[in-house]
Amino acid sequence: MITTYRLVEGKLEATPHEAGADISRETFEAAVWIDCQSPTLAEDMILRDATGIDIPTRAEMDEIETSSRLYSDGNAAYMTAMLPSATDTQNPVTLPVTFILAPRLLVTVRHHEPRAFLSFALRVQKLPMDGRDAIAVLAGLLDAVIDRIADILEVVGKDIDAISKDIFANASTGPTKGRDFQSILKAIGRQGDLLSMLRDSLATHDRLFSFFANVANQRHCDRDTKAAIKTLSRDAVSLSDHASYLSQKIVFLLDATLGLISIEQNAIIKIFSVAAVIFLPPTLVASVYGMNFEFMPELNWAYGYPYALGLMVFSAVVPYLFFKRRGWL
Repeated sequence: MITTYRLVEGKLEATPHEAGADISRETFEAAVWIDCQSPTLAEDMILRDATGIDIPTRAEMDEIETSSRLYSDGNAAYMTAMLPSATDTQNPVTLPVTFILAPRLLVTVRHHEPRAFLSFALRVQKLPMDGRDAIAVLAGLLDAVIDRIADILEVVGKDIDAISKDIFANASTGPTKGRDFQSILKAIGRQGDLLSMLRDSLATHDRLFSFFANVANQRHCDRDTKAAIKTLSRDAVSLSDHASYLSQKIVFLLDATLGLISIEQNAIIKIFSVAAVIFLPPTLVASVYGMNFEFMPELNWAYGYPYALGLMVFSAVVPYLFFKRRGWL
């Protein structure tokens, strides 16, 4: 699907074109921003014939080398970054998005739906833009992307705080009572995976902003645009630092959870060990009087049975009181 945006009274007006639709050359020439979502081969050819811009394939966008993600081809600068999507679901993803900056046109190629694209498209259709060229559109779009990542990190931080409260809550001292460690481990794993995706995304943006700044200098952009790009770069660095802090906190919570699980398991094993020691002396007494020897004085004693029972109870109570006094129970 191709969506073209053209400037109308300082605002961007969107025109969606479904797959297979006939798009005139005049439509492309009037556009400032062309957004290609999962473009077909036919749409790639139409766009290339109308604008002279080669659209990278999905395989080319997935390349991880910096030279494959940030390069210039003729008058167009190609910049690819990883953008998160579906972060509020159980299956978040980060997929590459390519920003192609031509002298008068911005082309974006993506195969998923980052929320930043939707929010930016709605905003520029309602509010006037600060700039009127493709570089200004790209700077605004990247600003929306950084804002979205910041919002995700804020949510992740709150979720991590909630997990921390669940882990260190003063629940019952009984083994695993009041705390579902399996659910906690799953929550920690999900937040860890999401943070890993965000850190990878921010790393690609940091390199992209440096390349974008060089392109802006070569095209002699105004001072405000250069300042905006520098601000975006600083924001990406600060968000990357915050993501690293949250990752360290996730590692700490994981270690703490595993430690608590180990403590709970040790408490259970201790109970069985103490029970085994308490019942060992009575078992020894019962074993002695269960031997089949012919001459055993207590066998003919009228009080032999209650004596044996009392001796077993006494031999069980003494270890119990000893453990209790030492604080092992």
